[in-house]
Formats: sequence, structure tokens, C-alpha cells
Amino acid sequence: MAKRVVHSTVMTAKHERGLIKQILAGNRQAAEELVKHHQPSLYAYMLRMSGRAEVAEDVTQEALVRALTHLPRYDERFRFSTWLFTIAKRVHVNACQRLAPAYDSEFVEHEASKSEGRGALVSSTAERRANLEDALKVALEFLSPEQREIVVLFYQLQWSVDQIGEYLDMPTGTIKSHLHRARSRMRLAFEQDERVATHIREALLG
Repeated sequence: MAKRVVHSTVMTAKHERGLIKQILAGNRQAAEELVKHHQPSLYAYMLRMSGRAEVAEDVTQEALVRALTHLPRYDERFRFSTWLFTIAKRVHVNACQRLAPAYDSEFVEHEASKSEGRGALVSSTAERRANLEDALKVALEFLSPEQREIVVLFYQLQWSVDQIGEYLDMPTGTIKSHLHRARSRMRLAFEQDERVATHIREALLG
């Protein structure tokens, strides 16, 4: 958990501002570059927060469209990613409010189908990875929504503490405290749930 992956492609704030100016001037290639850079991280964030690929895809697409549509309102004092993720978060909240009954029933069916096959042996790397994802989801459920969001932003998307603080409008000290408590609670989840611990061991040994 402590190890963070650093991506090789990083867009500087200066380059980002340059692209935005080009987009406002009507440059479609600049818009495509900006979308191509931010789409994967936004999708990954929404997938972790929603747990549903179709929801993550819909929210990502709608948030990107809204961001480009309302780009003249963007305040360059902040990173574009912060603004974009804020838009996506609002879109996700609205989607959950509209479709919660359907999501809930489908989730129950999905969990029931998974429980039928839990006795099967893990026989492939793909299955181990799927089990690891399930284990991480269980561990994340031990966290408050606030802690879960901070963990996803910090560990999965490699946002800095400062950027998370800007996005969530929190002091950096508060972000660090949330991360510390979240790590402790996730360790507790690994210790208390034998299925989670088994999947973690399978992933490490596989």
C-alpha cells in the first residue's frame, strides 16, 4: 500500500494552460489532447468510487463534455484536473440519486452470484487479480466516503496532498490525518476478513 506508482506522462500546468487557450480559440486537436490526457485518470477515479464500469464510463464522458462546454468559466488559478473532477463528482451524485434503486438491485444480484462460486480454486492470474480487486473493495468499505475518496486520489491517481486539499477544500494536515486513519482501518479489514486476507496472499504469491 505504501508504494506509489509514478506515471511517465505528466502534463505541466503551463502546457495545460496553453491547451486551454488553444481550445478557446477553436483548436479541436488541443481539445483532443486535453481529453486524452485526463480521461484515463478520471475514469479510474469514477470506477473506484462507483464500483461500476458503465457508471464510470457515463460519468466520465458527461463530465468531459460539460468541462469543454463550460471551459470559458474555468479559473486558471486552479489545476484543470481539480475542476474536472469536481464536475464529475456532481454528475455522479446526480446519477446515483436518479438510478439508486436499479443500482442497488443489480448489486445484490451480483454479490449473490459471486457467493455461489467462492469455493472454487483460484487457477489463473486473471482470477487472482479479480479477487484482489474484490478484496480491495471490501477494505475500502471499511472507510468513510471521505477517506475512501482521499485514498483513491492519493494511491490510485497519485495526486499530491496539496492537490487533494485544493480539490476537497481541506488543509493538508487534515488530508494526511485521513490517510493515516484510512491505512489503519484498511489493515484492520485485512486482519478481520479471512477472505480478504486470502485474496491478498494469493495475489502476492501468484
